[in-house]
Order: sequence, then C-alpha cells, then structure tokens
Amino acid sequence: METGKTQAVLKLLPFAVMAVVALIDFGTGPTAGLLPLLALGPAFASVACGLARTTVVGVIALLLGVALGLYNELGASRTTTTVAAILGVTVASVLASAGRLRHERQLADVRSVAEAAQRVLLRPVPRRAGPGIGVAVSYTSATAEARIGGDLYEVATTPHGVRIIVGDVQGKGLEAVETAAVVLGAFREAAYDEAKLQGVVSRLENALTRELSGEQFVTAVLAEITGGDSVTVLNCGHPPPMVLTADGEPWFAEPPEEALPLGMTTLKAVEPVPYQLPFEPGHQILFYTDGVVEARDGKGEFYPLASHAGLLADPDPQLALDALRADLLRHVGRPLADDAAMLLLRRRAAHPS
Repeated sequence: METGKTQAVLKLLPFAVMAVVALIDFGTGPTAGLLPLLALGPAFASVACGLARTTVVGVIALLLGVALGLYNELGASRTTTTVAAILGVTVASVLASAGRLRHERQLADVRSVAEAAQRVLLRPVPRRAGPGIGVAVSYTSATAEARIGGDLYEVATTPHGVRIIVGDVQGKGLEAVETAAVVLGAFREAAYDEAKLQGVVSRLENALTRELSGEQFVTAVLAEITGGDSVTVLNCGHPPPMVLTADGEPWFAEPPEEALPLGMTTLKAVEPVPYQLPFEPGHQILFYTDGVVEARDGKGEFYPLASHAGLLADPDPQLALDALRADLLRHVGRPLADDAAMLLLRRRAAHPS
C-alpha cells in the first residue's frame, strides 16, 4: 500500500514541479531566472514514469520554456539556450527511463526464477503430519530481496512415519543455497528408503562428503513421528527444539550426547544418538535455526525465545508462528543478520469427554 502511494506521488511530482516553476516565474518576471528549472520535470519523471509519460513531461517542459521565454521577452538567444538545456535533459531522462524499465524487467525475471527455486527447494509443507498434528513453517532470509538462503526444512510422509528435517548451512549466498539443495535432495530420498533416522543421517553425510570442501558443515535436527505420545529426534549439532507443554510451559530438549554437524565426518568420534520428546495432546515442538535465537536488538540483546513462547497460543498453528516471526522482526528492528527458519508441530488437545 505504501509503495503504491509513493509511486503515485512520484508520478505527479514532475507536473507539480513544473507548475511551481511556471507560477513563480510568471509572478516574478525574468529577473528570477527560473526557466532552466523546468528541466526538473523530465528529470523527476525518469525516476518513476514510463517512456511515454517521460516524453510527455519533456514536451510540456519545452512548451512552457518557449511560452515563458516569450512572455518574459528574454530574447531569442536566452530562450534558445533554455530550450536546448531542457531538450538535453529530456533526452537524457528518456534514456534513463528506458534503462530503468529494462532493469526492472530483468529484476522481475530474477524474482520469478527465485520464486521457482523456492518452490523446488523449500516446497510447501503439508498442514497436517498425521491425525491431530498440525504443521506450520516460517522462513526469513537475511539477504535483501532473497526468498531462500542457507536454512532448510522439509516434512516427508514416508512408510516409516512422518519425517522432518530443519537445518542450517554454514555461510551465506549461492554456495549455501546449493548446499541446502544437496541436503534436501538427499533427505527426500533417504527419508523414504532408510528404516532408521541413523540411516538417513548416513545418507546425508555421504551426499555432503561429495559436495562440501574445506571446513564447511551443516547443522541439522531430524525428527520422526510414528504415532503415540512421543517424537524421535536426532540432533546433529543444531540448536535444541523447544517443547511447549499443554499449559504453555517451554523447555529446550537438549540431546543426551553432543554430536558434530553434518559434513564433519573426519572429526566425528560419537554418532548422534536418537532421543524421545514427549508429544502428548496439547503439546507443541518448535524447531528453529540459530538465526532466531541469535537475533539481536539495537542493544545487542538476543531474542528471548522461551519468554515469548506464549505467542504460539493461537488456535491456528500458522497464525501462531506468524505472530512469533513478527515479534522476532520487531525485536531486531532491522533486516536480520542471518537467515531464520522455524517449523512448528502441534498436537491437538484432547477434547474433554
């Protein structure tokens, strides 16, 4: 809405500027020397107007220059000089407008490609992960104008249950996106093929070994829902999930043993150990990346996720997660320094009999 208003103002600005110059010149006479300022009309038009409107503004500026020059009796020499200046600015403005429009079309094409890449890389997750289990996701990229980055998530319904991954690739930019694509591709295959989460992790390790170089790595947390009152979790160096009980009390589910991130096979002395999280009726589990808990406000204070967990009270899981994301952005008060992804699981509360 605000962008539309700004564009409307910018499109009217050239006419307003020329009208002001003409009125002042008409009232004060030739001593003011304002006629060259009519060139501001086409100059401003090149910022927000198309080729046709910019050309029309330039023609109006030229006609006003000639008319006011005759009215003020400036003489042929001064009038010609003024008109030549306005004509030069008009030509430059039309060329600038053409370049701007070409750039906007290219940017629109890039955004279309980005949206297509987002649909492939971060596909919409199902709103349900089994009977009575709601799912919601949120992704905020730290890169200006980007829709995807180095954080990743996926929910896959497999013969072994509903399997979930939330991860964070070290680094940013296209390289991080490429690595995220490798992890997601390997997960989507392994989640269907492997009977245990440890097998899925091994497949991810093998895929990353072929792709990563140097000391790059990926932190990730995997989860498996097979029914019952618990969720199996396997944490590979990732921030622990936050569990909210039915009464809204939050706590962080630290893994029983520390495990290194994916891609650090040569240093791994201990394999990640699966552990169980309670997932009873009314419970919620929030998976997130470090861009959430490491987001700082203007005073350098981290986002207090646990103390703001009450924002997840909305009956609709997606609206609840959107409220938490909005609060995170308010806390930071500026673009995030790192990508921030969140995935919320909610088990519907049991109805009283």
